[in-house]
Amino acid sequence: MDDNSSSSMAGELDPPLDAIGFQVEELSPSRITGRLLVSPTCCQPFKVLHGGVSALVAESLASMGAHMASGYRRVAGVQLSINHFRSANLGDTVLARAVPVHLGRSTQVWEVKLWKMDPSTGEKGHQISESRVTLLCNLPLPEKHKNAGDALRKYSSKL
Repeated sequence: MDDNSSSSMAGELDPPLDAIGFQVEELSPSRITGRLLVSPTCCQPFKVLHGGVSALVAESLASMGAHMASGYRRVAGVQLSINHFRSANLGDTVLARAVPVHLGRSTQVWEVKLWKMDPSTGEKGHQISESRVTLLCNLPLPEKHKNAGDALRKYSSKL
């Protein structure tokens, strides 16, 4: 997928992720992956990835996955726990993966891991953070938000 269509997809799926340059690569109810080039927008003053950006990625990916896994019913994040192990520097590429740990009738728990990409191989290098996101799921979907899952439906069938 080229950068323009990836950016367009991210903009439809999650505008805050799009604003920081996150690119979704895999999108399903059982796994979401993507990448982020650490830009000045994503950095704290010490030129490393801001922890809040890692939290944004975790909450966004877990919410998208939970929404799909619940049959596109409304979900709401109720708890986010994140551990930061290493830093990612300005110019690094960060790889992200979200997978469900628990898919219940009323709650879901998702694990989101971020790694620094090894520039020599393009594969995962050192893990930089790990998150757990707990969400209420299968909430009633108000009529005015009935199309909230349209972008997820559209792109999950294409990836």
